[in-house]
Amino acid sequence: MTTIAELLRQASLSLSGVTPSPRMEAEILLAHALGKPRTHLLAWPQSEPPPAALGTFHKLLARRKLGEPVAYLVGAREFWSREFRLTSNVLIPRPDTELLVEKVLKKIPLRHPSTVADLGTGSGAIAVTVALERPACRVYATDRSLQALQVARSNARRLKAGNVGFIRSDWLDALADRRFDVIVSNPPYIAADDPHLEREIRFEPTEALTAGPDGLDAIRRITRQSPRCLRHGGWLLLEHGYDQASQVERLLAQSGFTTITCYRDLENRPRVTQAQWSP
Repeated sequence: MTTIAELLRQASLSLSGVTPSPRMEAEILLAHALGKPRTHLLAWPQSEPPPAALGTFHKLLARRKLGEPVAYLVGAREFWSREFRLTSNVLIPRPDTELLVEKVLKKIPLRHPSTVADLGTGSGAIAVTVALERPACRVYATDRSLQALQVARSNARRLKAGNVGFIRSDWLDALADRRFDVIVSNPPYIAADDPHLEREIRFEPTEALTAGPDGLDAIRRITRQSPRCLRHGGWLLLEHGYDQASQVERLLAQSGFTTITCYRDLENRPRVTQAQWSP
């Protein structure tokens, strides 16, 4: 049989044209197949995986070589130093969205009983993180997908975020009678014909990625609906495409928002815009 060290060497070579991090991904997949932490691979490089684990690993490797994301293969992704479980019904949380959470948390005093709406919650990464970091607040997480809400609820239970409520809603439709201090969303913002859809993100749910011919349909709707659901002085924060900042600013201004500010992501690209409702 083949040792862990040799398996990782072979797998890293086979993934070298698929991902910029072949060794790391090979370790993640093998550790998952073994049901062990990655540190086990370093501690026991000359051990031989059992046949069942070896078969599982080769199947995962084959799927990865076809482009399927590692997060779906192992059913989890780390976000804000917590593990969120995933299915292919939800978008994979990304580091850029941690910038959005960072800016939301700055709008919520630590011990203030604020109310927050997370629109299109998906895995619940934003809603659960905000709820855990600001335990005095009440978070309402919405999604029109029942499968997504099931995943988000499961993450909230597992991570013990008891101050999150889940509501099936198409953006703010089901929240028209509520008022919030903060509304946050990482909505779909890719144009329907964007060539990136042919790459790895083709495995993610299309409805969580695309929003009309220019990618702004969801943001248009959110910026129109939000004023009636925000308290005076409340904030709307949106993640968007790196080339959409000026369009998002214009949409917010047209809806009556002020104090509009855009923030850049880790690659220095415009990624998150916040605006205040103070008519």
